[in-house]
Order: sequence, then C-alpha cells, then structure tokens
Amino acid sequence: MIVPLALGAQFAFWMLMPVMILGALGTILAKKPVHSALSLAAVMLSLAVQYAAQQAPFLFAVQIIVYTGAILMLFLFVMMIVGVDTSESLVETIKGQRVLAILAGVGFFVLLIFAVGNAVVGQPSGLAQANTAHGGNVQGLAALIFGRYVIAFEATSALLITAALGAMVLAHRERLSKKKTQADLVGDRMQAYAQTGAHPGAMPPPGVYARHNAVDTPALLASGEVAEASVSSTLKARGVVQNPADLIAPTQATVKAIAPERADQPATAVASFVEHATPSHDAAGQRVLRQAQDPAQGRAQDPAQGRAQDPEGQASEEGDE
Repeated sequence: MIVPLALGAQFAFWMLMPVMILGALGTILAKKPVHSALSLAAVMLSLAVQYAAQQAPFLFAVQIIVYTGAILMLFLFVMMIVGVDTSESLVETIKGQRVLAILAGVGFFVLLIFAVGNAVVGQPSGLAQANTAHGGNVQGLAALIFGRYVIAFEATSALLITAALGAMVLAHRERLSKKKTQADLVGDRMQAYAQTGAHPGAMPPPGVYARHNAVDTPALLASGEVAEASVSSTLKARGVVQNPADLIAPTQATVKAIAPERADQPATAVASFVEHATPSHDAAGQRVLRQAQDPAQGRAQDPAQGRAQDPEGQASEEGDE
C-alpha cells in the first residue's frame, strides 16, 4: 500500500514536532554551551526532514550542508576558542543595551505576526504550482531570493559577516607587552649569562657524544661527564634513563689509552685538556653582551680587544713580516 504524499508530510510533521520542541527548549535552557549546540543540531536536522517532506529538495540539502555542517561548526569552533568554562561578565559595557534588546524583540515579534498573517490570509498557490511557474524548485528559489527578497538576502549576508567579525573579536587577545625580536632574546640570554652564569645557548639534546640519540640517553660533555639537562626530568623520575657509567666507559677507555697516569680520573684529565686547549669564554660573553646592548660600540671595540687579548698572535704576525 502506497502512502499518499500528503499523509507522509503530516506523519513527518507530527513525528518530528516533539523532537524540534525539545531541541529548541534545550538550546535555550541548557547551562553548557556544548549541550545547547547539540540541541540546535537536532532542531536543524528535523527541519531539514520537514523540507524534504514538503518537496523542497534544495532547502533540504542546504539545511544539512550549510546550517548543520557549516554554521553549527562555526558555533562549536567559537566555543573551542573562547572556552566553555569562560566566566561571563554581568557588567553592562554598552549603556542602554537592554532597552535596545527589548525594542528589537518587539519589532521582530511584529514582523513575525505579519509574516504568519500573510501566509494564512488568502489562498496559497501551493509548492507544486510555484515550482512549475519557474521550471523547478531551484529556479523558483532563485527568482524569490534574487528577485523579490534580494534586500533581505543582502541583509542576511551582512549579518553573517558581522558574526564572523564577532568571532574574531572574541578570539583576539591584547598584547600586554611589546613582542620581543630575535635581537632582544639574544640580549636577554647574554645578560643572564653575565649576571647569573646561565648558559646562553641551547641545551644539548639527548645522545650527543653517546652511543645513540634515544630520549633516555643522556648527552656527554667534552669532559666525559653527563649533561643533566639533556634528558627530561619525567624520565629521571620514572627511572628509565640509561646508566651514565655505561656511557662514560668509552671515554674512560680513550683517556686510559692517552694518559695512563690519569686513568683513575678520566673526567678530570679531559676537563684539564679542554680547559688548556680552548680559550676562556667569559671575555667573549662580555663582548657579545656589549654588542647586544650597543652594536656600534661593540664593533668599535672588537679590533682593539682582539689585539689586546692575543699578544702572542700579534708577535707572531710581526715576526712573519
């Protein structure tokens, strides 16, 4: 038995009417914004089925794709950016906004009465006749949207643009301080190095000078000691860091082969070798700090300081000449 189309539309209306009413109440009365958005999704999907039952396939597709799939997702993204637990301020920042809201609500209610009265009064032509007059449902909608109701359509587009701008305003955060450039960050690191002795460069990653670069393998310094900052404190607390003795063993063997008399103290031997083989970094750090604070002065003082710090090199150059 084939159910008539009119009975099918009535059946869909009476079946989905309780769902739409409950969803609308949930949208308004829900305390959490996410629950309100889910209730609104139920209303939108039920309305899409109503469009399909009324032989409006284009509105059915637009309701699901545009409203449920795009507009509702925009609401959810705004909630994610702003935060669902954000406390709302009860202080009115715009004077008289309650009066304006009441006037806007009354005006909307009057427009709604006129719209319903225009639909009830008179003899409706019917959806089939309206679609036939323009050659189809999509053509009829195009004639109404871009013909009779073009002003309302443009006003709706302006409203959507306003909603997008509102989302950007809500997501915007004012910067309380000036954004630091790369030169500022370098100057801060060098100043911390000069005042507190903090390392101005990056910390060594795991596995440097070790057997492999796993995250649980500490890096080794040039002296053969373990760099404590090269592994995460979480791994240390879990006790999954590799044994430092196994990592230092190759260095101990190398030091023993080079300096047998210092085999019992390989780290000290390598450290003394590195100390005598490399120049002091304190003067270089002070020079870089002065360059960061005053680049012109730093460049002017560099040549003189370089000659003053390397008298042997200067003497060797004079001898070569």
